[in-house]
Amino acid sequence: MRRIDAARLRATAVDVLIVGAAAVAGFAAAGPGGVVEPYGGAAGAGLAAAALPLALRRRFPVGVAWVSAAALAAIVVVEAAAPGGLVRSGAGALMFLGLLPAAPFAAYSAGAFAGGGRAVWPPLAALAVLPLAAAGTAQVFEAGVASALTVVGAAAGGLYAGARRRLLAALLDRAERAERERFLRAEQARGEERARIAAEIHDVVTHRVSLMVLQAGALGLTSGEAATRDAAEGLRATGCQALEELRDVVGVLRGAEPPDGGAAAADGPAPPPVPPLSELVAASEAAGLPVAFDEVGAPDLAAPVIGRTVYRIVQEALTNAHKHAPGADTRVRVRYRPDGVRVDVSTTASARGGDPALARTGGGTGLLGLRRRVELVGGVLRAGPAGDGGFRVDAALPADVPAAAGPEGAR
Repeated sequence: MRRIDAARLRATAVDVLIVGAAAVAGFAAAGPGGVVEPYGGAAGAGLAAAALPLALRRRFPVGVAWVSAAALAAIVVVEAAAPGGLVRSGAGALMFLGLLPAAPFAAYSAGAFAGGGRAVWPPLAALAVLPLAAAGTAQVFEAGVASALTVVGAAAGGLYAGARRRLLAALLDRAERAERERFLRAEQARGEERARIAAEIHDVVTHRVSLMVLQAGALGLTSGEAATRDAAEGLRATGCQALEELRDVVGVLRGAEPPDGGAAAADGPAPPPVPPLSELVAASEAAGLPVAFDEVGAPDLAAPVIGRTVYRIVQEALTNAHKHAPGADTRVRVRYRPDGVRVDVSTTASARGGDPALARTGGGTGLLGLRRRVELVGGVLRAGPAGDGGFRVDAALPADVPAAAGPEGAR
């Protein structure tokens, strides 16, 4: 916006200078030794007034050229009625400056700003021919030729400037179209890759997890030991939850995400409800991670997309604690308020160190993806080492999704 305003300011300043120069030259033409000296101030005022339309030369270039041509035609008519009465004989080469100072500027503007159409040629021809007619009537041929050549040169310069401007605009438009096409092709390629990944997850990972769930269920039914049945049931429940989450991921990859941050699409099923955080904490404790859970406020204060994001934050933090600090004391604090949600998950240093087998799992981008998810819903996430040698994940989220948040923040 500032660049556009600066360009407009420069253009206005140039137009003011041109109008002023043409007006001053018009007054000078009526002075001693000027072309229209016999008429004095009245002629000078008329020539100066002929420069005023130049203020509109960018918006109405052809119209301004016709106004200048009409002024030249009036000079020819007056001179034809009374030879020597208007144009002073012997004015010589000064005529091309004094006869109508606005004419060269009008010719340049018509060539530069009229768009190169046929409408520009008649006024340009008139501006070139009429000075010759006026000079012939006043018998100052050299000055007439000089005036005509000045107009022709100005028109040629304007035509060149206009053609160059249109060429640059066409090249810029072509570059912008090419950039848009590259962006669309890249988006299409990303969409195809997401669809391929979604198909692989659906066909391979989901299938194997389903088999695990079935086998765990069968183990729970056939085992005679209560502890084994309980462990099998826990494994089956965890597998079912993993299938639900895989279904969510597949939906996101396929672009089935509704743009309202978790609401169901008009023609699709509603997304599964977010499990309570207490269940997530209980599952971590059952796996050997001591967790102190503190939840204040009603989860209903937050929009569904915010609740889902809170769940993902706690889930990722507990998963990392299992990997890198097994058995370490972990504290999960969640505060629900009308103006937002605060999540704080801190883990102390583990005396045993991380489990190498678990640490190698995952792609190492969990926190990066989590940070992007939080930013998409308008929140802020901080994660890093704590002062006691442990690790801390802290997030501040709004109570609802801002209007500018994209659909990717829905899950």
